[in-house]
Parts: sequence; C-alpha cells; structure tokens
Amino acid sequence: MDSMYEILMELPLFKGVSFDRLSEIIGHTRFHFLKYNDGEPVVTADTPCTHLKFVISGAVRLTTVNADGRMRVCQTLQSPDVIAPDFLFGRFTHYPCSGTAIGKTGILQIAKMDYLKILHSDDVFMLNFLNTLSINAQKSVIGVLALTNGSLEERIAFWIAALTQRGSKEITLQCKQRDFYSLFGVQRSSFMATLDSMRERGLVEYDQRELRFPSRPALVELLTNPSED
Repeated sequence: MDSMYEILMELPLFKGVSFDRLSEIIGHTRFHFLKYNDGEPVVTADTPCTHLKFVISGAVRLTTVNADGRMRVCQTLQSPDVIAPDFLFGRFTHYPCSGTAIGKTGILQIAKMDYLKILHSDDVFMLNFLNTLSINAQKSVIGVLALTNGSLEERIAFWIAALTQRGSKEITLQCKQRDFYSLFGVQRSSFMATLDSMRERGLVEYDQRELRFPSRPALVELLTNPSED
C-alpha cells in the first residue's frame, strides 16, 4: 500500500498541502484504515454521519431510495473520493444513501472532531472543504434556473446531478416506467421522445425499468449550456 502521505495527497480535501504540514497532521490525527469485502456495507442510509469516509482503493456503490421505495438512484465512487461530505455538518447529518463495497475496498475514516481540528489547522484544508460544499450547493441553483424553460431533458439532468456526487460513475435511475411519467409529470410519448433524443447524443441508455447515464459531466454541461431549440 502507498504511504499515508501519498494516500492523503490524492484525496480532494487534502490537495495543495505541503509535505511538512501533512507530516505534522499525520503525527497528531487518528486515521483509521478499514477494509471491506465485496458486497459488505460501508454506509447505511439514515444513520448518523459521524466520520469522513474516503475511498482509497476499490469502489463503493451508493444507492439513494425515495420514501415509498419506488425510485432509486445508484452511483459508483472510486478512489480518490469521499462519501457524502455535505452531510458531516448542518441540520441533517445522516447519510442520504446506503453504500456497499465493490470488490475489495479500502476506506480511510476520520472522525468529525478530528477533521474539525484539521480544518482549523490550515486555510488550505478549509478552502478545499468550502469549495466542495459550494460546488454542491451551486449545482442546485444552476439546475433550478435551467428548468425554467420547461425542457424535460434538463429536468432529467437536474435530478441526476442533484442526487449524485461530482466524481460518480455508472449512474442509474431505477423505477417502473409508468412511475417515470409521474415523476417528471409528462405523458409517455413525450418522455420516450426525450429519451430517444438523449440516447442519440450518448446521454442515456434505457430499458423498461432503468435509465443509465454514462457521463455525469455531460448532464451537468447540458444544465450549464442548454441547447436552444
């Protein structure tokens, strides 16, 4: 395994920190390295988010389910990424999703209070975390503004962008087809025409129960630079 220093340097919330500063932090902070086998739970929805959990090897499959269980959004996070950092602080500090290991997976875990000490120790750490929170907050504003023209494909893109993380891959939206129409408030003909148009541009693949999105950045681009009909 790489040294702790090399692992931390790859993590988004530790970018730009000097070797000396990281060495000092390693000497004063409790880092927990956890190993999971394929299919083992890493996080559970609605349980308290008391630690930052970084994916340092393997991958984690996250699933977010709505209240009645009819709709679920799935995504895969790989190294180097962090699971649900938005929910470490704030009014709602419970995981919004469940996550299971894909293959042999390594997680670096830091307790909330230890991470608070890190944030206070250096402005670079604080800026990295604030930038992460800001990016996630801004995507909602951009998405809502993009919906004002009534484009169904932009509404679909907004749903996916809002419910997934920046580095997520293998994104799927699972739901019965008739529930898709209710979800987006459209008739079947309009929904299918939009999916066919998106599929032609490589934005989605689909079947009766699942929409698959090969590129999250392409959906975000659709929101920030919508096409003009």
